[in-house]
Amino acid sequence: MKHVFIIGSKGIPAKYGGFETFVEYLTKRKVSEDITYHVSCLGENNDEFYYNNARCFNVKVPDVGSAKAVLYDLMSLQECIRYIKENNLNNSIVYILACRIGPFFAFYKKQLEKMGVKVFVNPDGHEWKRSKWNYWIKRYWKFSERLMVKHADLLVCDSRGIESYIQNEYRHYRPKTTFIAYGADVKASSLADNNAKLVDWYRQHQVKPFEYYLIVGRFVPENNYELMIREFMASNTKKDLVIISNVEQNAFYQQLLEKTKFDRDPRIKFVGTVYDQELLKKIREQAYGYLHGHEVGGTNPSLLEALASTKINLLLDVVFNKEVGADGALYFTKEQGSLSQLINMADQYTQEQIELLGAKAKNRIIKEYSWDKIVSDYEQLFLDS
Repeated sequence: MKHVFIIGSKGIPAKYGGFETFVEYLTKRKVSEDITYHVSCLGENNDEFYYNNARCFNVKVPDVGSAKAVLYDLMSLQECIRYIKENNLNNSIVYILACRIGPFFAFYKKQLEKMGVKVFVNPDGHEWKRSKWNYWIKRYWKFSERLMVKHADLLVCDSRGIESYIQNEYRHYRPKTTFIAYGADVKASSLADNNAKLVDWYRQHQVKPFEYYLIVGRFVPENNYELMIREFMASNTKKDLVIISNVEQNAFYQQLLEKTKFDRDPRIKFVGTVYDQELLKKIREQAYGYLHGHEVGGTNPSLLEALASTKINLLLDVVFNKEVGADGALYFTKEQGSLSQLINMADQYTQEQIELLGAKAKNRIIKEYSWDKIVSDYEQLFLDS
C-alpha cells in the first residue's frame, strides 16, 4: 500500500480555491486500491475523519497573522512525521502544495529521508509576483521557493510554463520535475434554462442569457481588471460585462472606480460572488464570451472551467494561457485597442464560428485537462515512485 500525505491545501470537503478542489477530485475519483490518501485540513480541533475514503486529519493553528499558512504547513508536516513513525509506514510520499516553508524544509527533509519517505512539491504559480504581498513577503516567497526546489525529490508542475521556469531559474540545482495539469469538469450544469434560481439571478442583475461577457476571478491588480474594463468600455458591444468577484471592502475596487469611472457605463456590472457551483456553471454556459486577464503563473482553474463551459474565450496572450487555450480561444495583448477590437470582432461571429470555437475549447479540456486524466496521471506517478 502506498501512503500519500497531502499538505498545503485548506482541506476537504473543498470550500475554497484551486488546491482544495484538486484534492477533492483526486480523492473522489480515486481508482487504485493500492493508494491511501492522508489529507491535512485546517480545523478548529485536531480530530480525524474520513471523507472520499481518504483519512483526513485536522490541524488547529493559532492565529499568527500572515504567518498562519506557514505555521499550518509546518504543523501538518510534523503530524505526518509522527503518524508515519507511529504506524511504521515504509512506503510513503509527502506531497506539499505550494512553496511556503522553504527556510524550514531542509530540517524536516532530513528526518523524512531517514524514514525512507519521498517529498514531492507543487510549486504553484509565481506567488512572489502577487500584488497583495509587500516587498518583504515577496522576498520571502522567492527565497522559500528556491529552498523548496533545492531539497524536493520531485517538483510536480501543473503548467509547462512553470516547469520551464523551474528548470531555467534553478538549473544549478538540477531539479527533477514532471508535468501533470490541473483538471476541469466538462459535465453540463444540472440547472434547466427556466430554473427559478437562474431566472431570479438574471432578473436581479438585469442580465439576459447570451447577452453578456463574463469575468470570474480574484479581484486583484495582476488579473488585469483595469485593462479589461477600460477596453470593454472602449468597445462597441451592446452586451454587458458581468464581473463575478468579491469586491467588498476592497481598496483596489475604489482605485479602479476613480481611474476608469466604470460606474458611468451601464454595461459594467459587478454582481458579487456566486457560491452555488451549478448556478455558476450555468452562468458560464450562457455567457456570450469569457474574458481572462490572469498573467501570474500556473494553470488557472477559472480558465479551465471557462473553456469547458463558455464557447468564446478571450484570453490575455501570455504563455500560461496559450498553453491551455491553444486554438480553442482568441487572444489579446496589453496594447491599447487590442481587446476592444477583439470584442467587436467576436460580436460579429456567426453561430457556426461560435460553435466551432466552443467545440475546440471543450476538446482541449477533454483531451488534456479532464479530471479522469489528471487523477490517472497522479496515481501512476505515486505508484511508480
